[in-house]
Amino acid sequence: MTSLLLSPADRSAKRAQAHSLKPTVLIGDQGLTDAVMAEIDRALTAHGLIKVRVASDDREARAAMMDGICENLGAAPVQNIGKILVVFRPIPAESADAPASKARGAAPKQVKVVVPSSSPTHRARIKRVTVLGNERLTATGKVKRAKPRQSSIKKIRLG
Repeated sequence: MTSLLLSPADRSAKRAQAHSLKPTVLIGDQGLTDAVMAEIDRALTAHGLIKVRVASDDREARAAMMDGICENLGAAPVQNIGKILVVFRPIPAESADAPASKARGAAPKQVKVVVPSSSPTHRARIKRVTVLGNERLTATGKVKRAKPRQSSIKKIRLG
């Protein structure tokens, strides 16, 4: 893979965004191992902009690590200050065959609830309640979190 190139304005903006970040990956005395590269790849896929802390005191070794990370993972070097490396790679868009969203329940909806009065001479009040996807409305008008359906062991084993 080739490394990504950023314009000076983009690099400056990424430096400003990375200012408040904490190091996500730590590179120890072993250097850039396959496990460390895999962890950096996962962090870049999840966050896009990460900080990496390097334990080495050698400046040339840290620069070589930055070049290796950017070359192998298709990322762009943003900043190299001391033992901290800042790396950027755009977060990949979701593929078309993957589901757009995981099953999270129904969308929030507005429900009218009739609240009876304690006095027989007063009218019942109508109250609007927002019910989220993981909630249910009881017969008395209270909103409770929905419980997962109970399934038998036989159905679970059958799939």
